Amino acid sequence: MMRDCELMLYRGFPDDRGRLLHSMALLMNEYDDGVMEQCGKVKGGPGSERNTKDRFCGCIHSLLEMAGTYGFHGNLWHCYLTHLLVIHVNSYSRGCEMRGEVEGTVNEAVLHDMEIFKEFFDYDFAPMCRLLGIEAFSMIEHYQGSALESRVYNSRICERICELAVKLGEAATPAEMKSTLTDFYGEYGVGKFGLHKSFRIVREGQGLSMGTGARIEPILNIAHVKLDDLVGYELQKKKLRDNTEAFVSGRKANNCLLFGDAGTGKSSCIKAIANEYYHRGLRVIEVYKHQFQDLNEIISQIKSRNYKFIIFMDDLSFEDFEIEYKYLKAVIEGGLERKPENVLIYATSNRRHLIRENYGDKTEDGHLPEIRQDMHTSDTVQEKLSLVYRFGVTIYFGAPDKKQFQGIVGALADRYGIKMPQEELLLEANKWELSHGGLSGRTAQQFIDYILGMRNWNKNRR
Repeated sequence: MMRDCELMLYRGFPDDRGRLLHSMALLMNEYDDGVMEQCGKVKGGPGSERNTKDRFCGCIHSLLEMAGTYGFHGNLWHCYLTHLLVIHVNSYSRGCEMRGEVEGTVNEAVLHDMEIFKEFFDYDFAPMCRLLGIEAFSMIEHYQGSALESRVYNSRICERICELAVKLGEAATPAEMKSTLTDFYGEYGVGKFGLHKSFRIVREGQGLSMGTGARIEPILNIAHVKLDDLVGYELQKKKLRDNTEAFVSGRKANNCLLFGDAGTGKSSCIKAIANEYYHRGLRVIEVYKHQFQDLNEIISQIKSRNYKFIIFMDDLSFEDFEIEYKYLKAVIEGGLERKPENVLIYATSNRRHLIRENYGDKTEDGHLPEIRQDMHTSDTVQEKLSLVYRFGVTIYFGAPDKKQFQGIVGALADRYGIKMPQEELLLEANKWELSHGGLSGRTAQQFIDYILGMRNWNKNRR
């Protein structure tokens, strides 16, 4: 008897992903109880062989669709069961994430559920397939695919899930399955936070007003850049890395503001941080200015997890009439509730002070210019500047000079294997930057991409 309804911790799977498990359990029970064989002798009834065969083929269809969506391969039934285990957030899996096994009576409940899952892993479908005349299930047990096809996970995580499926399938006892699964939780974590690096905020019923609730959704494709891939700005990268290292190591760290000229790699540095510290439990949540009202709700969802979270605000700036910065000030420092120790704010901006100032802000001579003055101008200026002061680390990214720009172009050309006389390369790069945004790392990368795209040019010069 397949006892999916007797699961204690591992039940209530998200997005109805447990529906297939229930359907397969019903088919297994019908076969084991002899109901399926009896139905085969009564043609045309509501529980006929044709209906049963259709249900089983529907389950095979679901497994094949799963392989196409997630990029799983090997034994798709085992991959499906494994996926249920690695996405299920419960008191045990949440306690084990990034730490390892926890103590207490909850282990008995986990072992109980592993006994049930082992029955699912060990089930032999061959007799059922023979009875129903279905040969297709063999492809489910030896499916050839590629993790690169995954539309949900990066290839490395997809491979780890497939490898875990093999280990769980080979486990001799429920206790061994539990130990193997616990090791996975300790290394990668559980659920969306364990299996993804970066996230965005989505409102239930996008476009609706407050009260609909904000949720955290994974960003499925993040550029796989590292800090060492970014040419130049060594002092800036070291300052950012040192602060992040302290944070993921459990030491005191500061909120961080990366400011300076456009195209100098500020946002790319944050992406690189997300990639380099993912294995240390760092996760990055991107938040836009119009979502600042959701910050408290978002923080409440992550403050009890065993990860380190960076709330990332890209290209942050405010016009003088915008007041969203007040939400941010309260979250960073100043509200009654202390910001959790596992949360930091990292922001990038082209402005040093984030909020646009006008000359009226700075005038205190008693005269009224064309712009109506605040009676307490210095207080207004201090209120605006106080947001910047709440970032303990500020890092300036200035535009490169001509020599530095040429150095970036040369380094990128070497990295991508562009064989071109240096004098010609730099001459073309100088022409490019004059009409494409000026001196910056972004312009240099765009120029290199342009060269790489000229396939006929490459062929003619080999």
